[in-house]
Amino acid sequence: MNPRHSLLFSLLLAVAPLTAADRPNIVFFVADDLGQRDLGSYGSTFYETPHLDRLAAEGMRFTDAYAACPVCSPTRAALVTGKWPQRTGITDYIGAPLQPELWKRNTKLLPAPYADRLALEEVTFAEVLKEAGYATFFAGKWHLGPEGWWPEDQGFDVNKGGMDRGGPYGGKKYFSPYGNPRLEDGPEGEHLPDRLAAEAGKFIEANRDRPFLVYYPFYDVHTPLMGREDLVKKYEEKKKRLGLDEKWGREGERDVRLVQEHAVYAAMVEAMDLAVGRVLGKLDELGLAENTLVLFTSDNGGLSTSEGWPTSNEPLRGGKGWMYEGGIREPLIVRWPAKIKAGSVSAEPVSSPDYFPTFLEAAAVAKPEGLPIDGASLVPVFAGGTLPDRALFWHYPHYGNQGGAPAAAIRKGNHKLIHWFEEDRVELYDLSTDLSEKNDLALARPDLVDALGAELKAWQGEVGAKFPTRNPQFDPAKPNGRAAQRRQGKQ
Repeated sequence: MNPRHSLLFSLLLAVAPLTAADRPNIVFFVADDLGQRDLGSYGSTFYETPHLDRLAAEGMRFTDAYAACPVCSPTRAALVTGKWPQRTGITDYIGAPLQPELWKRNTKLLPAPYADRLALEEVTFAEVLKEAGYATFFAGKWHLGPEGWWPEDQGFDVNKGGMDRGGPYGGKKYFSPYGNPRLEDGPEGEHLPDRLAAEAGKFIEANRDRPFLVYYPFYDVHTPLMGREDLVKKYEEKKKRLGLDEKWGREGERDVRLVQEHAVYAAMVEAMDLAVGRVLGKLDELGLAENTLVLFTSDNGGLSTSEGWPTSNEPLRGGKGWMYEGGIREPLIVRWPAKIKAGSVSAEPVSSPDYFPTFLEAAAVAKPEGLPIDGASLVPVFAGGTLPDRALFWHYPHYGNQGGAPAAAIRKGNHKLIHWFEEDRVELYDLSTDLSEKNDLALARPDLVDALGAELKAWQGEVGAKFPTRNPQFDPAKPNGRAAQRRQGKQ
């Protein structure tokens, strides 16, 4: 705990004393690069996710849940702080060129600078819950700064595997030996998602008599694309049996996958689902499921326009790195048998900053005095209620690796406005009738463009959003830095 937080938390506990028996346990799963349509409960017929489908059947499935950014680190910062990423300064994946002068691609704009770590002064949900008596556990991908800014420095009692890397890039990657300074190697060939699920199970068993927080942000299903041989073979045979073939479209200058049939990716999705099942099984075994709040979501949309093109987000447009729905709309499944009716479905628009205040209200822990939190607690939605009218926002002043360009967006009600910075151009969609964002209404509804644009601009000023600038080195006669990456040789 950062000493500067101590007064805030003293006030917090004075306001909201609780006995351990009153507090639910919290298990929070976050997949990496998993698209909303990658689960059976969201319509996938190729990938098999029985444990997550069971979770949806026993809890609440959200149809309109979003990541705070179309790439990972900003969303992860929003998840743990309850703030829009712009307030933390982390607006791109950590590892991209940090300052505009380091930018080498031939693009019209220079991306905005961003923070390369989550400041220790930031207050995380782990710190608040730990001070309220929770045992806190982390397993998986952190990607929010170098050593000294890792999970154990941000409120987690135990850190299994969390460090600066954006993927499992050491050792044999998804298989032991891992080459991970925060995860001891297992037996040769041990599979990473199963190992981290086992670690989570051990922690749950050791802390069964006190409230606990388990935060398991998967490395899966991020590249490198590699799966268990038996599962890969299973899906190769399934693809052949179903007669599935590749089908491609175009998104800007990129190929975009239109059919889910990638066997290796399917194997990774199932392995992730098995890991979820192992943790849920431990809750069942110990009789803890009834008063455990379980959430499952992702950090951005599925990867459909580059880096192996492993999945399709259809009917959602685009994918990771894009401001279209395929880049930001996520699965969200929540189970809390003591509070949520099984088989519930909610169309409430929600976003990454909402989970921090949800955890606080669920645990009856008051928000630390003076702490800014942008999200809204979802606890009223769990009981069948709604949230106050509000807009959701995005601001990504960068070029990702997937073909998207710097942009910002706002969703209010069913309407979504996207502002593309390169050409200072807007697009407007009615998501209630045009989920695939094919019918741009900007010219037909200038009134709505002006109103949403003004609200987006006001929000950008409030959160201190930084903007890209014109690139004086851009040469229109040379290949654009967003140019096509063909799928050939990338499978």
